[in-house]
Amino acid sequence: MNFSLLHLLLLLFLSSSYHSVIGRKDGRILYGEDYIRPKARKSSSFSWPWDSKKTISGPQQVHISLAGENHMRITWITDSSSSPSSVQYGTSSGTYTSTSQGETTSYSYLLYSSKTIHHTVIGPLSPNTTYFYRLSDQDPEFQLKTPPNQYPISLAIVGDLGQTDWTVSTLDHIKQCDYDLLILPGDLSYADYQQKLWDSFGDLVQPLASERPWMVTEGNHEKEKIIFLEEGFQAYNNRWKMPFEESGSDSNLYYSFEAHGVHVVMLGSYTDFDEKSGQYAWLKSDLAKVNREKTPWLFAVLHAPWYNSNWAHKGDGDNMMTCMEKLLYAYRVDLVVAGHVHAYERSKRVYNKKVDPCGTMHITIGDGGNREGLARKFSNPKPSWSVFREASFGHGELKIVNESHAWWSWHRNDDDQTVVSDDFWITSLVSNGCVKETSHELRKILMSP
Repeated sequence: MNFSLLHLLLLLFLSSSYHSVIGRKDGRILYGEDYIRPKARKSSSFSWPWDSKKTISGPQQVHISLAGENHMRITWITDSSSSPSSVQYGTSSGTYTSTSQGETTSYSYLLYSSKTIHHTVIGPLSPNTTYFYRLSDQDPEFQLKTPPNQYPISLAIVGDLGQTDWTVSTLDHIKQCDYDLLILPGDLSYADYQQKLWDSFGDLVQPLASERPWMVTEGNHEKEKIIFLEEGFQAYNNRWKMPFEESGSDSNLYYSFEAHGVHVVMLGSYTDFDEKSGQYAWLKSDLAKVNREKTPWLFAVLHAPWYNSNWAHKGDGDNMMTCMEKLLYAYRVDLVVAGHVHAYERSKRVYNKKVDPCGTMHITIGDGGNREGLARKFSNPKPSWSVFREASFGHGELKIVNESHAWWSWHRNDDDQTVVSDDFWITSLVSNGCVKETSHELRKILMSP
């Protein structure tokens, strides 16, 4: 068997997937565990490694991300390696008062070679301002809006996105909401070794990702490691560069960023996380720098959930929780957002598997529209810490109103319409006094090497 044929068979094996077959009951509008889920949808795009390459004039797969205080990173792809990594930008359409230069990269994976990937940081930028920009001295003109420097601030949250018809529906619903930045807790493209699906994913999300910052972390579908052949996370690290250097991390797999009033740590479920790991040391140092008077809200984002009453992926996050939960509890993290499980679930404030008023609220939202279908089976009886759970595609919106209150809503995709199926007021741990009540035992955790 020749090497190319071996690659083909490997791709065929790795691209196989499971599809759900359950539909809705006619005319019934149900919520939570009683809801009758629709069937999964096939991937919206597919291509073989040897497919003829289309030559596209101009920048492609444009997305933006926060890159430190008052700065933004713009990432795009060009067919030509000679295209400059330049960004021209200004606050009026067609008038560009500033120019920034960046860097390029590329990678090869099995039979695939990427086009030229550009990363350029622009700024300093004014808050809550629309900027118009051109890339590589070429049309078209794009525009972005920077997050505000005052309350309220709105976050769109979606996990396990993929690129199916359900994905398109989810993105359409997100486009309709008024949000300042998007958080994605892993499993972006579902390329699963088929690198051209990273390209089609970049094209799919560009209309939204080129206008608002997308802050992502890795999931299991980003690993793409093949023993003896390919290292893991090549596509993810090259295409979706996050502000890890700006936040003192040595890895693109974990980092942090801030928006007004909120500090967010983006953690890596698929890199070392034990107490001797670089990620743990970085997390401890990063959390210690947060001034809760200036930044009252503290969130964590990861892929494999720590609190999960679904049968799917049960226990996948347990080892990470054992290592890190006490640290997040010590620093009074308000909210942990996870993906991985293809369903939605919201918990009470919880620590060490027990309801705790100073604990963390956990939200699992791995239901963006992936091709694998929904995780329909929950454990019964429902754990005491679990408040709401439903296996449906959708997205979440978190509006931070002030230093003490935020409004959470989860929007189900129902017959391609968005339906608010769960909503809840969240009170910050700063406002209820928990941040001031760090015990002697927790101080020992903070002081340990």
